[in-house]
Amino acid sequence: MERRDLIIAAALVAGAVAAGLWVGRPAQPPPLVIADAPDPTPVAALTVHVTGWVRNPGLVTIAVGSRIADAIAAAGGARPGAGLDSVNLAQPLTDGERVMIPGPGDPAEPVADGKIHLNSATAAELEELPGVGPVLAAAIVAYREQHGPFKTVEDLLDVTGVGEAKLAAMRDLVSLP
Repeated sequence: MERRDLIIAAALVAGAVAAGLWVGRPAQPPPLVIADAPDPTPVAALTVHVTGWVRNPGLVTIAVGSRIADAIAAAGGARPGAGLDSVNLAQPLTDGERVMIPGPGDPAEPVADGKIHLNSATAAELEELPGVGPVLAAAIVAYREQHGPFKTVEDLLDVTGVGEAKLAAMRDLVSLP
């Protein structure tokens, strides 16, 4: 082979190798485009009336899913001596609800009518009702904690152990604030 033929062959081989490298190279990823994040969904809010032994009693606005402890915090926190042991701090709240934080020596829900308030009474207070012992009182509190506040007195029928006769005995002794 002549020198000229060798140069042409080498040029063809080099061209083929270069073309192979060009065609076989990995594809470039598409440019990264960062889209604007969608507007966050506004958080729904509850308005709750917090009264009693808190620093700033009145209406507070809290997020849906908040609990009594959150409402107390939104009202500036409990005042020294507040009876927090008689309040279920983990109870979920609903819009328009009233939360009473008792002070030293106050019952869980001071009322002039003398009735036991189903949505704030402790198990010990519920035991004062006719036919309600420790087991049923604990069941009423557990039901309230799991399902939220009672909407009507008749909702007691959903608690295991409360039937029509027991509800009739309690009906005039309880209330829903």
